[in-house]
Amino acid sequence: MSKQPTLAFIGAGNMARAIIGGLINNGYPAEQIWATEPNEAALADLAMQGLKTSSDNNEAVSQADIVILAVKPQILKTVCEGIVDAVQTQQPLIVSIAAGIMSPTLDHWLGTNNAIVRCMPNTPALVQTGASGLFANDFVNADQRQQAEEILAAIGIAVWVDEETQLDAVTAVSGSGPAYYFLMMESMIEAGKKLGLSEEVATQLTLQTALGAAKMASSSDVDPAELRRRVTSPNGTTEQAIKRFIEGGLPELVDTALQACNDRSVELAKELDQ
Repeated sequence: MSKQPTLAFIGAGNMARAIIGGLINNGYPAEQIWATEPNEAALADLAMQGLKTSSDNNEAVSQADIVILAVKPQILKTVCEGIVDAVQTQQPLIVSIAAGIMSPTLDHWLGTNNAIVRCMPNTPALVQTGASGLFANDFVNADQRQQAEEILAAIGIAVWVDEETQLDAVTAVSGSGPAYYFLMMESMIEAGKKLGLSEEVATQLTLQTALGAAKMASSSDVDPAELRRRVTSPNGTTEQAIKRFIEGGLPELVDTALQACNDRSVELAKELDQ
C-alpha cells in the first residue's frame, strides 16, 4: 500500500482473517490493524500475530482510518447502531463485506454522509486467490478507492462496478461461482470412475486439469473461447465431448443458472434491507 492507514476489522471470522493474513503476508504492519470479536480465543490468536484486539467495537473504530464490517448481515444493523457515534466522530472509510445490505441502508444506520465501499468477495479468498467486486458510494474519494482496492487485492483480484445493483451479477458470476466449478469437478470425477479410473486417480486428474485450465486462461493473451478452439481438433476426441455439452444445452443452462442466482441475490437484499 502507498499509505499505511489504521484498519479496524469489526468481526474476525474466516473472511476477515483471510484478508488480514493477506495484508500481513504482503508486508502490511500488523500493529496498524485492529480486530474486534466476542470470542476471546480468536482475539488471543490475532494478538499473537501482532494485531491490536478488543471486544469493544468503539475502541477500534475510534482509532481507525478504515473500518471493515465483517459480521453477518443479520446482525449488521445492531453493530452499526452501536458504533454510529464513533463513526461520525472519526469519519473513517467504511468497507462492508456483508452480503445484501445496500450502501444507503448502511449509511442510514451509521448516521449519514459516510464514505462506503461495498464488496463481494468469494471463498477462494481463503487461499489468497479470491475475486472481489467493489462499489463505492459518492462520498468515497480517489485515495479511499485505492485503499479499498488494495485491501481486497491482498486476497486476489479486485474489480469495480459502476452501479451497486451490479453486485448481484458479481454474486452470480464469482460470489457463487466456486460452487459451479466444484459441481463440474464432482461430475467429471464420477464420469472418470465410470470409465474405469479409481476415485483417487480421477480426482487427481480432475483437480489438476481445473487448476491448469484456470492458469492457462488467466495468463493467456486470448479469451477462453479461443483457447477452447485451439485444443479442439477437428474430428478429434475433444470435439466429441464439446459437441455433447453444446447439444445438451450447457451454454443456455449456465445462463439460466446465473440469472437465477442474480435474482435470488436481489430478493435477499430486499429482505435484509427491511
